[in-house]
Amino acid sequence: MAILPMALVAITGILTLIFEMVAPKRDNGAILTASVVGLLVAACTLIVQFGQEPFDTAAQMIVRDGFSTGMQLVLIIAALLSILFSEPYLRRKRAAFGEFYPLILWSTVGGMLMASSQNLVVIFIGLEILSVSLYVLAGMSRTEEKSEESALKYFLLGAFASGFLLYGISFVYGATGGLDLNQVAHAWQHAEGPTRILLLSGFALMLVGLGFKTSLVPFQQWTPDVYQGAPTNVTAFMATGSKIGAFAALYRVLDSGIVMKDIFIPALSVVAVLTMFYGNLTALTQKDVKRVLAYSSISHAGYVLVAILSHVAAPKLVGYDTLLYYLLSYSLMTIGAFAVVSMLNRNGVEATNFEDLHGLSRRSPLAAAVLVVCMASLIGIPLTSGFLGKGLIFINALNANLPGLAIFLAINSIFGAWYYLRIMRAAFVESPENSRVERPRSATQSTLVICAVGIVAAFVFYGPLMGLLTSK
Repeated sequence: MAILPMALVAITGILTLIFEMVAPKRDNGAILTASVVGLLVAACTLIVQFGQEPFDTAAQMIVRDGFSTGMQLVLIIAALLSILFSEPYLRRKRAAFGEFYPLILWSTVGGMLMASSQNLVVIFIGLEILSVSLYVLAGMSRTEEKSEESALKYFLLGAFASGFLLYGISFVYGATGGLDLNQVAHAWQHAEGPTRILLLSGFALMLVGLGFKTSLVPFQQWTPDVYQGAPTNVTAFMATGSKIGAFAALYRVLDSGIVMKDIFIPALSVVAVLTMFYGNLTALTQKDVKRVLAYSSISHAGYVLVAILSHVAAPKLVGYDTLLYYLLSYSLMTIGAFAVVSMLNRNGVEATNFEDLHGLSRRSPLAAAVLVVCMASLIGIPLTSGFLGKGLIFINALNANLPGLAIFLAINSIFGAWYYLRIMRAAFVESPENSRVERPRSATQSTLVICAVGIVAAFVFYGPLMGLLTSK
């Protein structure tokens, strides 16, 4: 039961690859349908497991608890929404390669593996499964130089990050004699000076590797270029699914190292503040919507880090429910925004500048309305899940005696409002002659509606939703 959801998604990836080999190249309908059905079935198996007693299996390498179940469900939702609007977009770019779907599915499996393990090698394997698939996906637009550049940058920097992570794992193994994160606290409490230094060094190196995957400052340099160059549907999953898996692993690592919180909380608090300010202030100067959303994702990485640090600082007062809720909300509003961006083009070529949003409200009122809802949620306007998510992180930071982080989060939310409002405003400006907004097809419409409704529903039904996600 613990590995069933991951196995279903992985098998679905294999089936879609077989369909890609035998299906007509002009029709990915069977591949798309199989992907959606496989993800829905996997989601159902996760929902059935909510409320069960936590347990581990596979020599304690796989953990089934409330956190892993909730994270895996959020990952599946992100993958499902990214897949839904992909086919019309890829057809328009003449890049409707059927292998897109198994690669997304296998990348999702990697993230699910990271969320459900406390074994360092298994976390590393999950990270590589997630990353290698995304390296290929980033370069899917084979005829576009910017897509190839995106894939190359992501691959090279990702390889360095993996090296740091693996080197850190080797240090922790040397200090503890094992690869299970549960051994860390025991090793720290009974270790002498040199062993503690080795353990701290290993944790620091691991945080460098995970900091790259989560776009934390100063490891965020790759994010805007890769997000801008990659196909928009791939960027949507990169900004959500990839980060969910990486933050799940970061949560596991820091949760196991709570005994070292006096050392790591001050350092990571500085990282969180720098990440929030860098993302928001740099986004103010951008003219490309995808780059704005890239810097926005950096700032939100800082918000998520505050949620994790609040738990590490006060584990008895702050649980993982806020982290789960915020990542779900972030996925809905980010994928919804990228789905709208995927409709933009100029003279038949994808265009993502602010002026390319002009005319959106007239040509596609639905897309304009969804964009407003997504931007409102990213700002944190009441009646949206983004407002409630930021509020919960703010309260948790105060409860954990981290008032500085709470204040900086509030200040950065004000900075972020400026560029989100610019995007909203651009959608209601009249369109220039050479810019055209595609009318959303049924698959894209479904994605837009699900994201907008989900953002509001997550606010209205917060209690029942959290009761489900955090049971056991």
